[in-house]
Amino acid sequence: MPDLERVTIQVGPHTHDALAAGPVEGELVLLLHGWPEFADCWTPVLHALGAAGLRAVAVDQRGYAPGARPGEIADYAVGELVADALAFADAQGAERFHLVAHDWGGLVAWVLAAEHPERLKSLTVLATPHPNALSRAAAEDEDQDRRLDYVRVFRREGGVAEARLLAEDAARLRAAYGGRVAPELVEENVRRLSEPGALTATLNWYRAPSGPLAIEAGRITVPTLFLWGSEDMALGRGAAEATGGWVDGPYRFEELKGASHWLPEEVPELVIPRVLEHLSGRD
Repeated sequence: MPDLERVTIQVGPHTHDALAAGPVEGELVLLLHGWPEFADCWTPVLHALGAAGLRAVAVDQRGYAPGARPGEIADYAVGELVADALAFADAQGAERFHLVAHDWGGLVAWVLAAEHPERLKSLTVLATPHPNALSRAAAEDEDQDRRLDYVRVFRREGGVAEARLLAEDAARLRAAYGGRVAPELVEENVRRLSEPGALTATLNWYRAPSGPLAIEAGRITVPTLFLWGSEDMALGRGAAEATGGWVDGPYRFEELKGASHWLPEEVPELVIPRVLEHLSGRD
């Protein structure tokens, strides 16, 4: 299997590292990772998309790329993250593109799709329900609200969350992956997040909203695929099943039984064929 291309993308003053596969003239598929992940969480998916003739690009987003770590919490507001994603596509010369996203990247993707449907050929979100469905579920379902307790910890400032996650050789950070991600990738993620300022920058994604994952997104009109693992420890069934109520365009929801939250790394063999099927024929 050929190595992935290493690409840099300049967005204003920020330099983002990215991985790419496939012909440069292929339709762009932009992939957005979540926390605590980087672009390489998409490695098997990138290879598969590239082999299918698509131009797949996964980017280390704001806070994750060493050259894109602004210092203020407000710099990590969802509007800034959406603008980054659009700029990534612009840098590839793509007026319209396919968007594939996981975890926090999924929250960004839902907002982008609602606000800029003219830019998307299709939307694929892994694990993350539509933010309005998630907010409603957290307000009405004690179990879902309790699942978000980790977000309340991450929102604590003054280095409290960082110290907790990195204590005892980053034991809690390692535990976040639930044993579902390959140990070598976990170690590489821990190494990168242990760099000075890195963990704070990534946690600022959680701190920028007014409340725990308090993000609003409009209705979705683009063709949408939503994949959710039945063993997801953070995002429960209620929000997942309610997501379809926010999608007006063609919509497909699939539960991946036995899979957890870490779908790109854990079950790429289930994700890849479903994504390729969704992308085929979308123009």
